[in-house]
Amino acid sequence: MPEPNEIISSIDHAVLAADSTSDDVLGAAELCAGLGTAGLCVHPRWVPLAASALEGTEVRCGTVVGFPLGATTSDAKAFEAREAVRHGADEVDMVLAVTALKSGDRAAVLDDVAAVVGAVYVAATEEAVVKVIIETCYLTEEEKRTAVELAVEAGADFVKTSTGFGPAGATVEDVRLMRELCPEGVAVKAAGGIRTADDARAMLEAGASRIGTSSTREIAQELGLL
Repeated sequence: MPEPNEIISSIDHAVLAADSTSDDVLGAAELCAGLGTAGLCVHPRWVPLAASALEGTEVRCGTVVGFPLGATTSDAKAFEAREAVRHGADEVDMVLAVTALKSGDRAAVLDDVAAVVGAVYVAATEEAVVKVIIETCYLTEEEKRTAVELAVEAGADFVKTSTGFGPAGATVEDVRLMRELCPEGVAVKAAGGIRTADDARAMLEAGASRIGTSSTREIAQELGLL
């Protein structure tokens, strides 16, 4: 069973609400640095601010690309990813081209992820990470398998369950399936609807190594860390 510090150190704290302010980002950076979370994930607009606030800490600065629908063009996603890394992002959580996947266009999905992976690795001055959000709530099991397969083939470092903006979020069953499908070098991030320590613990036990949540403070309080 994951210990409290193990749970907290797996969290990517999300500040992705539509009305998130600069003060929200600065407060989140302070919280994450104090707790020792894995990362802080913010809108692209706030990457420079978050990266500056996290400088000198072990917390990684993350952002989102093609968020939350994944329906922008591959060129737009690649540009967005390059800009994010150039402004200080260590990690990019991109939304897979769900509409292409649902249309059966495997080549388009593969090329879309590969465009972002390539842009991040060209732009990065240090090791950068690409996570591919497959948005499981819209997919059949066959489509989930295809999404993971293509993300891995395109060079993703992580596959991620959800944006948190769809009609449903992470499930233990989906995390377990994704972990089974991924090779050893590709990790799983669970996100969407994870609000308690028990939620986070269940996802870690199912095979996730990162937890995306905006409820970090509440989870830390529940674990006796605040």
